[in-house]
Amino acid sequence: MVVTNKLTNLQLELLKIFSYQLHENQLKDIKDLLFNYFANKASDEMDNLWDENLWTNETMKKWSNEHLRTPYIKQ
Repeated sequence: MVVTNKLTNLQLELLKIFSYQLHENQLKDIKDLLFNYFANKASDEMDNLWDENLWTNETMKKWSNEHLRTPYIKQ
């Protein structure tokens, strides 16, 4: 993914869609599609991380019990 100061291809495509007046149900459908698309991408990436790092449910249990706060320093 490349970050630029110009509009991206995604932004340009969305602007084309947004030039039309949509009914509320159509707008909701598009929002749902976008949400599901990005949620699936995030889920796929987490699956890849689990596979690459050989994480298990035990790993998650261990992490949930870790205490990672930085201790306060009294002055």
